[in-house]
Amino acid sequence: MTLRVIPTPLGAKGLTRAALDGSFQSDWYVRPPRGSEGWTVRAEGVVSSMESRDWLRALDGALVPTGRAAERLAAAARDGFVVTCGQQPGLFGGPLYTWWKALSALEFANALQETTGRPVAPVFWAATDDSDFEEARSTAVVTPDGAQKIELTGRDDPGLPMALVPLGDVSPQVEALRRAAGSAPHPRILDVVARAYSPGETIGSSFVSLLREVLAPLGVAVLDSSHNCVRERARTILRRALERAREIEAGLVARDSDIKAAGFSPQVQTVRGRSLVFAATDGRRARVPIRHLEQAASDNALDNLSPNVLLRPIVERHILPTVAYLGGPAEIAYFAQVSAVAEALGSEPPLILPRWSGLVIEPRIQKILERHHLSPKDFSDPHAVESQLAQESLPPELRAKLADLRQTLEEQIARLATRQDEGLVSPRVIEGLRRNLLHRVERLERRYTAAVKREGNAALHEIALARASLYPFGVPQERILNGIPLMARHGEELFDSVTPVVRAHVASLV
Repeated sequence: MTLRVIPTPLGAKGLTRAALDGSFQSDWYVRPPRGSEGWTVRAEGVVSSMESRDWLRALDGALVPTGRAAERLAAAARDGFVVTCGQQPGLFGGPLYTWWKALSALEFANALQETTGRPVAPVFWAATDDSDFEEARSTAVVTPDGAQKIELTGRDDPGLPMALVPLGDVSPQVEALRRAAGSAPHPRILDVVARAYSPGETIGSSFVSLLREVLAPLGVAVLDSSHNCVRERARTILRRALERAREIEAGLVARDSDIKAAGFSPQVQTVRGRSLVFAATDGRRARVPIRHLEQAASDNALDNLSPNVLLRPIVERHILPTVAYLGGPAEIAYFAQVSAVAEALGSEPPLILPRWSGLVIEPRIQKILERHHLSPKDFSDPHAVESQLAQESLPPELRAKLADLRQTLEEQIARLATRQDEGLVSPRVIEGLRRNLLHRVERLERRYTAAVKREGNAALHEIALARASLYPFGVPQERILNGIPLMARHGEELFDSVTPVVRAHVASLV
């Protein structure tokens, strides 16, 4: 294998970091079991609490499983359970962490299957009922000129879920993705993207199609949350969420207060007077006001309801035998509020575990790092590497003159400071002069450095390419960079390289 894979911290701060390192004691999170017996007991409890054991047949339309994914689901439905992850739609599959979530769920399912001796199916919850168009409209790729965004044209219709937002003609965006892949030895994935993102599709359906094509052969099923059968299966819990909306609001207000008292900030803002249930009118979603609960809870209205982000994990736990959800830092943070919702509903709170986080370095980028004696961490500062390199690229004669200027200033100011003209000026005035003049020299040097950066050279171009791959737009790779060009360039090697590192991560969770 030629790809270098480096596990990285999850990027957790505040509440998420405290939840991961166990630095505070609270009942906001479910404590994960350990070992075969612990996970077996949890699995049995989850399965026995299901409203119906026939969950797979009831959700078939939302899952449409094929191949290895279908086999694992069928086995889990007979005598097992599932682990899940999820993500709202992102253009062309979204950032790399979409795939890292899926691989985390897959490897964790494999580990639990080995530990418990029972079949475990990984399921990716595709949140196509999400209505955040801005989140779904763009993705980032690496080009010879650095990081570049590929964007859909503006079609934002507030409240309209991505399952209903028409995709339109995105052939220019698909072509930009192909260009970013370069001379790809594995172009099949680009053809998969072109089929999934074809006219007549929606942003949500394209996302689901792409994920199913890539993940089903690995054994990961993809659930489309906008499918009617999901709403049908969620009826009972959604009705209960409406009936207990006031209790849920009170529970969230109290939990938010506790979170703030502990020195953290709630991840999701509690909106007073609004339930956690969305109702759809002409397809557009809006949270049901608590004062309209009776109308929204009627049988005729229940067909158009869906959960918000704090209710979704509980809905998932209600319709799937989910023993654990693998999520990222934001999800871990808001699960502190999810448990308060579960308590108000009289439901078992869901368990969240951290997904794998990491960095993939391609051979061409590794060569750049080695050539300039750099590490990936050097790029966490937005400008440090380029500035240092540009400074080193100044002509030697110019660097020498700047150094001479500094030395001359220091010497002359020192001579002023040693004169015995006491009472004329204070030493602070002389020191202020020194700082001011040296600051102006530094500004001059920065101007020279900026000019070098503008003109560019081969080394700076290489650094820009490395930055675009490792920290595009100043953001860690996994949070913004699209994975399709990597798949096109490296094929199965991408997942084959990442999987052993993911496996080591999930082993620590079992």
